Amino acid sequence: MSVQDDLTSVQRCLDDLSRSVGRLEQQLGSGGLDIRRVRADADHLRESVALLRASATLQASSRKPELVTIPDQPYDDTQWTDCDDEGLGAHHGPEHRR
Repeated sequence: MSVQDDLTSVQRCLDDLSRSVGRLEQQLGSGGLDIRRVRADADHLRESVALLRASATLQASSRKPELVTIPDQPYDDTQWTDCDDEGLGAHHGPEHRR
């Protein structure tokens, strides 16, 4: 799973938690210290996941591109057999020097 998939899964779980806490508040009343603490903790988790999502998005966008190493050895000339040479300075090869 990707980080975004995991964060989405956590968000769904928090949505379920919030609905469950809401049902508990209806059954127990929202005035008790315990239920208010549970509501505050659930809200705090929601805020923390939102910050984590923003941080992960920022980190993914600032990631450096992967470097590709190009060898110093010349390429095998046989791989260019049926190709037209349209490169820069095509008329500067040894056969065109005077």
